[in-house]
Amino acid sequence: MTKSPAPPKPTAAELDLLQTLWPLGSATAKQVHQKMMQERPEVTYATVLRLMQIMHTKGILIRDESERSHVYAPAQARDALQTNLLKDLMQKAFAGSAKALVMTALKSGISKKERDEIEKLLKEGGDQ
Repeated sequence: MTKSPAPPKPTAAELDLLQTLWPLGSATAKQVHQKMMQERPEVTYATVLRLMQIMHTKGILIRDESERSHVYAPAQARDALQTNLLKDLMQKAFAGSAKALVMTALKSGISKKERDEIEKLLKEGGDQ
């Protein structure tokens, strides 16, 4: 049985762009740039376009070239990518221990609202 290759791991800048693109579903570089400028007005269109092209080459984004302006979409759903990154972090930084990862996260400071949500999830048995 051959293992499928691990999906590419995005850099911090690529994750930032994905955080903008996921809610949009799919978008042109111009649309992503306009959305990113709301939080980071210094970001240039050329930077966004180049990053999206790199992400497409790496397999992080898929691209529809049927229109004049190419439309990009994430190659993985947010949940799938977050799960893969979490598993990788757990292996590398916490010797595979989910408990150690969670305890560290809880010690780093969470809000009352987050604590209430975690307690509710634990009471429900985590079946979500």
